[in-house]
Amino acid sequence: MFIETERLVLKPLAATDYEAQCALWSQPDVYRYITGKPMDRETVWLRLLRDIGHWQVFGFGNWSVRLKDTDQHIGVVGVFDYKRAITPPLEAPESGWVFDAGFHGKGYASEALSAALNHADTALNMPRLQCMISYENDASLKLALKCGFRPLRESVFHGETIGVLERLRAEA
Repeated sequence: MFIETERLVLKPLAATDYEAQCALWSQPDVYRYITGKPMDRETVWLRLLRDIGHWQVFGFGNWSVRLKDTDQHIGVVGVFDYKRAITPPLEAPESGWVFDAGFHGKGYASEALSAALNHADTALNMPRLQCMISYENDASLKLALKCGFRPLRESVFHGETIGVLERLRAEA
């Protein structure tokens, strides 16, 4: 399932995205609020296999976000259900995003997330989505609010208190 926007192409993550994912998850501005440390190559590989399998099982998942004019991988955005060990648990599929630090602040994340959410609304007919964001991650919180997510509650994930936000399907 490919999605095209004005400047981007969203393609389901594939094994060919491995090196780009390794580079992405080694950037401090990327992992700071998500894992708190860089991901080793094995962890990136297992994460990538999880995302590929998610597409196989559910027909949706994470997309590789690529610049339309160069095909350069600049991030990941998606809709997924990871069955996270979060307390209290998420009650709906999740949306998430992560972008190469060199592409922060240029509107690419907003463009990609808007396209992914539109797909969730129309093609997947998902009544609601949730996301979890560290309270220190101002940029992601701002993006989530811009794209229609609203604060729902606090939860604990891997010993850290995080915010859970929710977005209801846009009405046509």
